[in-house]
Amino acid sequence: MTAPRPRALVADDEPLLRKSLVRMLAEAWPELEVVALARNGREAVAMFEAQQPDVCFLDVHMPGLSGVEAARAITSNRARRRAHLVFVTAHVEYAIQAFEQGALDYLVKPVEPARLADTVARLQERLRAARPADDIDALLDQLATRLSRPEGPPALRWIRASVGQALRMIAVDEIDFLRSDEKYTLVAWRGDAGKPGEALVRTPLKELVAQLDPAQFVQVHRSVVVNLRAISHVVRGENETAHIHLRHRPEVLPVSRSYLHHFKQM
Repeated sequence: MTAPRPRALVADDEPLLRKSLVRMLAEAWPELEVVALARNGREAVAMFEAQQPDVCFLDVHMPGLSGVEAARAITSNRARRRAHLVFVTAHVEYAIQAFEQGALDYLVKPVEPARLADTVARLQERLRAARPADDIDALLDQLATRLSRPEGPPALRWIRASVGQALRMIAVDEIDFLRSDEKYTLVAWRGDAGKPGEALVRTPLKELVAQLDPAQFVQVHRSVVVNLRAISHVVRGENETAHIHLRHRPEVLPVSRSYLHHFKQM
């Protein structure tokens, strides 16, 4: 009798990254059936209840419920503790001892094929052993405690920019991309009713990058930083380059060879 295929849930609030992980899993673990794709923690819990997958890949930072909070809900009933958890994070500092103990696993964005292969091998071994991770509550408590500690200065929330004769307060969440422009930095954002806008600020791009949330903004060229949420799709180019097409803007942004690793799994 053929053994049933293992089943998985993937939860990430970034569609591009969610689909990318699914594609990588198809290559690394062809037998795995992804039965649920969740956009946030609440959806992850609801879809787990409906599908009862064997493995849950949970982004640490999601709206509504975080990945850790969703994991608590998923493992709250001991009858459901067969589910194996894999946390996905853009912050390498969150890959702490609780993960390395072996009961919980993690992947760091951008997901590297070699790391994913190691994770898949561990999951396959646990499934063959037909036992869930041990002492999940204690491990989740340890992880939640670490995540609650401040890791440094808070991410930049607003940028002050001169637009004509006015001083504009631009919300960082509204920014599509930033581009170095000689002594200035061009800030491209969507203003009222989603209308594209541009402004120049005197702060160098290098200084702004250090203040932005790395889970949301990535550098794709020495002179360009893009908001992952603004990306529509990425097209591979020649000589290990690529071009980013945005959701609500006509500009096409370059991806240089040095930063192509952000999109290698695509």
